[in-house]
Amino acid sequence: MELALTHRSYAYENGGLAHNERLEFLGDSILGQAVTVMLYREHPDLDEGELAKRRASLVSAVALAEIARMIDLGAHILLGKGEEQTGGRDKSSILADALEALIGAVYLSDGPDAATAFVLRLIDPLLADPARFGAAMDPKTSLQELSTRLGKGLPHYQVADSGPDHSKRFHAVVSLAGDEIAAGDGTSKKQAEMAAALAAWAVLHRTSPPPTHGAGAGSLG
Repeated sequence: MELALTHRSYAYENGGLAHNERLEFLGDSILGQAVTVMLYREHPDLDEGELAKRRASLVSAVALAEIARMIDLGAHILLGKGEEQTGGRDKSSILADALEALIGAVYLSDGPDAATAFVLRLIDPLLADPARFGAAMDPKTSLQELSTRLGKGLPHYQVADSGPDHSKRFHAVVSLAGDEIAAGDGTSKKQAEMAAALAAWAVLHRTSPPPTHGAGAGSLG
C-alpha cells in the first residue's frame, strides 16, 4: 500500500523510487466500472443521460478529493518537500490521484471483488447524504444556494495559475463577505473553482443549521 501513497515528488527526491501513477491509472478504470455497475443496478428508472451524469459526479476529482478528506488520506501520502511546503496534503488533485491509486492497490492485492466492495464503501457517504452528493455534482451552485440561505451573499472566486503552459496548475480561493473560506486546486480554472466551492460548502454545511423546510442531509458522523 505504500506505493499507492507515494507521490512522484517524493519519488524524485529520493533517488527515483517508484510512485503511484501506474496504480492511479489502474484504479481509475476499476472505480469507473464499479460505479457504473452500481448505478445501473440501483437505478433501473434512470435513463442513460442521468446515469452518466451521476457517474461523472461520483468519479470526478472533486468528489474523490472530498472522499479522501473524509478518511484523512492526505496525512498518509508521501510527498516531496516542495509539495509539502505548498500544501500538497490538501490539494484536491493529489488526494484524488492517491485515492485512485489505493483502489488499484486493493485490486492487485485482494482481487476484483474486494476492490469493488472498497469502492462502494468509499462512495457510500456521498450516496447516503443527498446534500453532499448534490454538492459534489454541482459545487458552485450548491455553495451559492447555501451561502445565500445563510445570508452570506454570493461567493467570490480568485484564481491564480502556475507552471509551464503545457502543464499549468490552478489555485482558487473562494470568499464570502470578504472572508476567505476555502481553497482548491486543479488542472483547469473550472476544476480549481469547483474544488474550492466544495471545500467551502463543506465548511458551511458543518457549521450551519439545517433548512427550516427539513430538506437537507443527516450527519456523516
